[in-house]
Amino acid sequence: MGEIEEFKRYHEHMNKRILSSNNLGVKRFLALDSQAYRQGALNVKTKELLGLVASTVLRCNECVIYHVIRCVQEDVSEEEFLEALNIALVVGGSITIPHLRKAVDMFDQCRNKQENGEPIDL
Repeated sequence: MGEIEEFKRYHEHMNKRILSSNNLGVKRFLALDSQAYRQGALNVKTKELLGLVASTVLRCNECVIYHVIRCVQEDVSEEEFLEALNIALVVGGSITIPHLRKAVDMFDQCRNKQENGEPIDL
């Protein structure tokens, strides 16, 4: 199983587990998170790039992977992707470089899957 598939499996499994607890606060927060990335004054593509930048600066690889997948799904170009990561690097400093590496690696993996006609889904 590849890294993307493993991420998807883990993500789905743990979301089901967490949501099965029926904790109202957790459910509300997860719903709020989902709603934040919907089309609004900013388009979804821009919001996913913002999520990628914030996740990189906060140094959360799981979040970085999630937003990379979403960026690919939203047809973010490599130039847009790298420009957003440059902002993350400027804001976050050199400590974000390992997360920048992870983001680029995942972007390449997702693009390779797309080129081979494989779906990229969460």
